[in-house]
Amino acid sequence: MTNEVTTTTTAAAVFDATCLAGQLAPSSAAMYERDARAYVTFCDAKSLDALAATSLVAWRNDMAQNTNLSPNTVNRQVSAVKRFVVAAAERGYCASEIAAQFRNVRGVQVKALKSRVRTTARTRISAADMRRVCEAPNTTTLVGVRDRALLATLASSGCRVSEIAELTITQIVKEDRGYKLLVLGKNDVTPREAPLSPEAYSLVMAWIDRRPILCQHVFTSFAGRGVTRMTTKPMTPEAVEQLVSKYATAMGLAHVKPHDFRRFVGTQLAKTDIRKAQRALGHKRIDTTARHYVLDTLEVGLTDNLY
Repeated sequence: MTNEVTTTTTAAAVFDATCLAGQLAPSSAAMYERDARAYVTFCDAKSLDALAATSLVAWRNDMAQNTNLSPNTVNRQVSAVKRFVVAAAERGYCASEIAAQFRNVRGVQVKALKSRVRTTARTRISAADMRRVCEAPNTTTLVGVRDRALLATLASSGCRVSEIAELTITQIVKEDRGYKLLVLGKNDVTPREAPLSPEAYSLVMAWIDRRPILCQHVFTSFAGRGVTRMTTKPMTPEAVEQLVSKYATAMGLAHVKPHDFRRFVGTQLAKTDIRKAQRALGHKRIDTTARHYVLDTLEVGLTDNLY
């Protein structure tokens, strides 16, 4: 009985969010914590010791065999658990030997589960379709004014959804030649610059002028289904995801996510100058930009008139 209580108490300390304090951006820490809770729930259901590396192996195998999760999702969740245990060992919450055992747990091979890689993970949006989506909100309503400004900001900045959700008025900078945003991304130590089009700036200012509250956050939320009560709380990343999906679906575009807006900006800029795309997106390495944002579709007629 004593060992059982000790194990439970230790596991609770290991998979507590405070273990990752100061190591990850809040949005990343929240995702890691969610993955860790899923792991602990699995261990409880199977009567497994959450601090045994063999339990992590069992969870990995269960996700691979009994779920439809993509291999990338499985590996992300396994990595989250390992990160918690390693951080906990540094704090003395568990033995370093336990952390070493968890480190040795491998993820799944993407090739082995390639049939579960979502074909909609990356949805490319044409310039014409982006224009249609951005102009979809009904700007005769207050919520439509906000949504129009938010979509234009996503489509011209290339920012991550978490950066947009937390955006404040002071992060919008006006310069002689235009506008930019100062954002702190998930891997940034100091704020980086992101572009903002004059159109998006104008729409954002119109939204701020019309809303009946004073608040530093740019994209604030409404309370209640009737969308009648404005709050000073910023929109959550999940709310931004839902907003983008709603307007894209209304335009006949399925599976569009905020990150597809970021990809749109990156691919459009990379067509002419990959360095500009790298800077706009805040990538530390240009090969990241090349791997994910340079268009790689085969050009029609490429071999015409070769002989």
